[in-house]
Amino acid sequence: MTQPTEAREPAPRTGPAPVAEPKDFDLATLLAERGAERYELHAKYVNPQLPRMLHTIGFDKFYERAEGAHFWDAEGNDYLDMLAGFGVMGLGRHHPVVRKTLHDVLDASLADLTRFDCQPLPGLLAERLLTHSPHLDRVFFGNSGTEAVETALKFARYATGKKRVLYASHAFHGLTTGSLSVNGEDSFRDGFAPLLPDTAIPLGDLDALERELKKGDVAGFVVEPIQGKGVHETPPGFLRAAQDLLHKHKALLIADEVQTGMGRTGAFYAYQHEAGVEPDLVCVAKALSGGYVPVSATLGKDWIFKKVYSSMDRVLVHSASFGANAQAMAAGLAVLSVMENDKVVENARRTGDLLKQRLTDLIPKYELLHDVRGRGLMIGIEFGRPNSLKLRSRWTMLQAARKGLFAQMVVVPLLQKHRILTQVSGDFLEVIKLIPPLTIGEPEVDRFVEAFTAVMDDAHGGGGLMWDFGKTLVKQAVANR
Repeated sequence: MTQPTEAREPAPRTGPAPVAEPKDFDLATLLAERGAERYELHAKYVNPQLPRMLHTIGFDKFYERAEGAHFWDAEGNDYLDMLAGFGVMGLGRHHPVVRKTLHDVLDASLADLTRFDCQPLPGLLAERLLTHSPHLDRVFFGNSGTEAVETALKFARYATGKKRVLYASHAFHGLTTGSLSVNGEDSFRDGFAPLLPDTAIPLGDLDALERELKKGDVAGFVVEPIQGKGVHETPPGFLRAAQDLLHKHKALLIADEVQTGMGRTGAFYAYQHEAGVEPDLVCVAKALSGGYVPVSATLGKDWIFKKVYSSMDRVLVHSASFGANAQAMAAGLAVLSVMENDKVVENARRTGDLLKQRLTDLIPKYELLHDVRGRGLMIGIEFGRPNSLKLRSRWTMLQAARKGLFAQMVVVPLLQKHRILTQVSGDFLEVIKLIPPLTIGEPEVDRFVEAFTAVMDDAHGGGGLMWDFGKTLVKQAVANR
């Protein structure tokens, strides 16, 4: 006869609780219902001037999908991206390796950001990143380019015991208070004083650098090897000579490679184009993210890090709440793997040389086109005063209203007529900057050069919609005074 069994308590759960299916939120539904309100939402709740500016210049597009170096609108029209999210999309949008890696790290359910353990991904990414700058030893991970610069400023000041940092005129290093203090453009600084007591010197001026160093209070010199604003490269030999002067006066060379790094100029770092340059601190961000997760890195020498983190009491003296999170570290590892496996740096150099040469060949043909400069896939196209009377009078009209309007007149038809996204390189500059994904090739070069040639033909034709749009920009510039 079967004996009755005793009622037993269920065994305690040993694994994680099952994840409930989401019931109250569906992203696809939200975007389908509210996506068309994008410009109205920004105008009401975010930056009111952004939609206003986009409407004014006809950039108020509705992009629905993106992949690689291309966008598509709702009608299926293809747009070529020569801006790469200001350089963030180094591998283009939605690279399959980076995308899969992020799915993998989410599915792994790692015990991330506990703050009191050492996860493997930050160490692995630091190890991989440092192989590209073997003279450096350690890495601090943050979330943005300006944070990487802030870290370098703090570390330089603490390690040297000095408080002043030098920077180059027209530099851009970020917009938080520390990095804004080394921003060489007054329009960004106005209204945010007091800032840190740092000092600008002309880019490439070794005499000015030495004069400041002799004052004995300089912690370092932060410099972009190629300035993003205007695409101006440091003169040959300047970085090495500056490094020697800095070290002579016990100050540090800080290379801001936030935009120029990660293969953008045809070398992994732009400072590597000059022999013997070994910065004490290097700032990286943008393309390291794969275009998905904000991430930055400040690479430095061992002695600098050991001074900052000099005891267990100082273990958290500099940190970031989301720094070294698993998603960012995984994205960075995937990006470096793709760059090495697909020879992305070599492609940037080869394709950039082709694009620059094709554009340079147009200079004799167009009197408004004055210069083409840069390295790799960081190219500046500069416009200037023409010689012919009819064009010169129109150029003068634009310059009187606001410098930089002609470059804007070129950017707009590139998008409106040819579906190519570009940018003016800075306020009050007649320079267009090209920083496309590093994965583009000859077909994209052909498409851009053909479109640019058509726009230049229109500009030099003396009439048409391009100059009519110029009148609109003049009215807008005068109204904003």
